[in-house]
Amino acid sequence: MDILKVVNIEQKYQAENGEITALKEISFTVKKGEFISIVGPSGCGKSTLLSIISGILKPTNGEVYVSGERVDGITSHIGYMLQKDNLLDWRTIYKNVLLGLEIRNTKTQENMERAENLLKTYGLYEFRDKYPSQLSGGMRQRVALIRTLAISPDILLLDEAFSALDYQTRLSVTDDVFRILKQEQVTTLMVTHDIPESISMGDKIMILSERPAVIKEILEIDFEMETRTPLTCRKSPKFSQYFNHIWRELSGNE
Repeated sequence: MDILKVVNIEQKYQAENGEITALKEISFTVKKGEFISIVGPSGCGKSTLLSIISGILKPTNGEVYVSGERVDGITSHIGYMLQKDNLLDWRTIYKNVLLGLEIRNTKTQENMERAENLLKTYGLYEFRDKYPSQLSGGMRQRVALIRTLAISPDILLLDEAFSALDYQTRLSVTDDVFRILKQEQVTTLMVTHDIPESISMGDKIMILSERPAVIKEILEIDFEMETRTPLTCRKSPKFSQYFNHIWRELSGNE
């Protein structure tokens, strides 16, 4: 079943030198539980596309549907995670995790218990009374993810969510995040400049052209593994084949 349907999205904006088209005729569907990586040249409109899907930005033309309902403004069906964790330094980890529920006015006993269970399941419960400054960058990013999952979104959007982390921490966190998202069966769209990251995490990779961005290809990723993780994918012989294919597609934009 398609949980997300994007139909003929076009985005134009006014600049000093006239009208610029950022996105052109973008159409695709995503099935429940799929992880879609989105790659493309810098400035091609990847983040703009996520903003449109989330309902933050209204497209010039086209429509977005989540579970058959048209997206018209910000929706509770979608969670959005940015490069910065945006944890509030004066709130404990537990209270940071509850923030989304408070903003949406859904801080029920049931939802609070779900938040606590997420902290327990993913190894952060013992840090619930700590403050963000007392946690490592990788742990802070996991807290940010749990805060987003606590609102029970149907779709999660990740916009360069790991790029602020050092390389070693990033590898560890992407492994953690992938495991959590697959376990929670959360449909995910991730924008990244990191080709290896896109391959190691994605079920499919959407390759965008330079601006005005169109979809050049949606590449199916299959490592033929019974138990897949980002780290095991990087060791597969197929990994370099996928990398070379995507690199050629992106280099062709130059």
